[in-house]
Amino acid sequence: MTDALEGVRDHYRATGLTERLKAALTVFGPEDQPLTPRQLATLDHFHTRGLTATADLAQLAGISAGMSVLDVGSGVGGPARFLAETYGCRVTGVDLSEPFVDAARYLTERTGQSERVSFHTASALDLPFDDNSFDAVLLQHVAMNIAERAQLYREIRRVLKPGGRFATYDVVANDREPYYPVPWARTPATSFLATADATREAIEQADFRTLTWRDDTEAAKAWFAELRASGPPPSPNLGVVMGPDFGELTANLRRNLLEDRLGILTAVFEAA
Repeated sequence: MTDALEGVRDHYRATGLTERLKAALTVFGPEDQPLTPRQLATLDHFHTRGLTATADLAQLAGISAGMSVLDVGSGVGGPARFLAETYGCRVTGVDLSEPFVDAARYLTERTGQSERVSFHTASALDLPFDDNSFDAVLLQHVAMNIAERAQLYREIRRVLKPGGRFATYDVVANDREPYYPVPWARTPATSFLATADATREAIEQADFRTLTWRDDTEAAKAWFAELRASGPPPSPNLGVVMGPDFGELTANLRRNLLEDRLGILTAVFEAA
C-alpha cells in the first residue's frame, strides 16, 4: 500500500464508528426498532447537497428496477440504501475504510435492506468484481482522494457492462489553492484534485462517451446558504461519522466554493 493510500485510509479511520452510531440513533427508538433510509439521510450522505444530490445523480444515470449498481466509495451506505429503496435495484458498495463498511452493514440491517444491499472493503483501484458485472456505477465525492485517475476510471470501465452508465459527482480544482482541512483531506497530502477538463479527458480516455456534463457549483453554494439560514444542524448528523472537527471541514469547503477555489461537477458517461 502506498503512503498516500494509507493516509487516505487514516483520514477515514473512524474508530468506534458503529458504537457511536448506535448511541446517536437512540433518538429514533430502541436498538430493535427498524429505521428508514430517510431517517438516516442527515448522517449517511457524505457529499455536498446530501440526499438531493444522490437523487439527482440517480435520475441522470437512469437507475431503474432490476439493475445491478456499484457505489464506489460508499461510505456508511446512504446512497446505496436510497437507490435500493427508491428503484428496487440491487446495490453493492465498496469503500477503503473498514469502519465505514462495518457501519454501512449495521445501518443496512437496521433498515431491513441486507438482501438487496451489500458492502465490501476494497480499493477503487482494484475492485473485487469480474469484468462487465454492473449496469451502472456511481462515484460521489471520492476521486479527490485518488491520485491515479486513469487507473480509477479504467477499473470502473472494466466492471461496467457495455452501454452501462457511469455517474460521477465530485469536487474539482480551479486555479487557486484551496484552504485545508476539508471533508476529504486534513492536509494537501491526501488531496488529489483535478480540474473539470482534466477529469473529463481522463474519463473519456477510459472508453467512455459523455452524456451529461454539468457545473453544479452554484447549486452547492445555495445549499450551504440554506444550511446556514436554517441554524444548527439536525441531530444526528455527519459529525457522528467524521468527528468533532467536521464543522471546520465543511466551513472550509463552503469558503473554497464561495471564493471559486473549488467547483462541483456532475457528469454521466456511457461505456463504449
